[in-house]
Amino acid sequence: MKSKILKRILYSLLSVILAVTMVMLIPRSWAAISPQSAPIGYYFIYADYLAVAVGLESLIDREPKIPESIEETKDVEYKNINGKSLQLDFYRSKDQKQKLPLLVFIHGGGWKGGKRSDYLPYLIPYAEKGYMTATVSYRLLKDGAYPACLEDITDAVQWLFQHGEEYGYDPDRIALIGGSAGAHLSMIAGYGWKSADAKSDSVVVVPAHRIKLVVDIYGPVDMTTDYSIHHPLVTSFLAQSYQENPSRYWEASPAAWLDKNDPPTLILHGTSDELVPISQSELLKSKLDSLGVPCEYYPVPGWPHTMDIIKRVNVFNQEKMDAFFKKYL
Repeated sequence: MKSKILKRILYSLLSVILAVTMVMLIPRSWAAISPQSAPIGYYFIYADYLAVAVGLESLIDREPKIPESIEETKDVEYKNINGKSLQLDFYRSKDQKQKLPLLVFIHGGGWKGGKRSDYLPYLIPYAEKGYMTATVSYRLLKDGAYPACLEDITDAVQWLFQHGEEYGYDPDRIALIGGSAGAHLSMIAGYGWKSADAKSDSVVVVPAHRIKLVVDIYGPVDMTTDYSIHHPLVTSFLAQSYQENPSRYWEASPAAWLDKNDPPTLILHGTSDELVPISQSELLKSKLDSLGVPCEYYPVPGWPHTMDIIKRVNVFNQEKMDAFFKKYL
């Protein structure tokens, strides 16, 4: 009797192991069958961890060395506020002598963490591809809540518009790219955010330069959804509850600043993202389409937030970015 029970338990365990193995192998099998499709993920965060642990997936090198062929210009101050120096770094191929289009990468970290070197896995490859790249620091929550970081990024953009001749890039071909909170800031700056105090119905300012395109990688778009107004990252960022100041939540939303003159936008988002719901990207796509703004949207099936630390996803992202830059930059 005991041996029969033991056999049933063993058969059940083997069945579970076989089922899990088959499920885990589906994403890579599909990639082999359909290499042009978006890379399929594992739909559950622990399955993602397992895929990395057993070698089914590889992580990108998050701290790559700067190749000899790349010129690095570090710690360029674009703003100093209350004694705090806000800086950016530039990267370009030493072989490139002409003015280059500039890709500006803005790091994420929930508005409270992260650093500008986080984007080296993109900064270096795109410098090698013939672009000039830059990465920007901004005030984090410990240095000031909303609108501090938005002011910093919009100031950084204005600084970049003015210093193309000095650093060797074309101020009329600047793209803003970011992930998560960095995507939020990229959209805010790209879509024309300005502080409430600066708004005026009687004054129309025509900018000398405009952002050429935006890349939104799993960024929040509308801070007034039920999910957003109760999320601790959002409430910390805005430093007031929605009940206290609902207009503040809308003013901090990229969706509030959309109009028909906005730059072409590329959207990349994992369908299993539990931090920033994919409905945020669906909303952005719908609104840009309704305004007639060029927009490409790629939902990446089965992947969570920060999906692009996985090599296959990072390669896919760069392929879509390559094509988008070629088309619009």
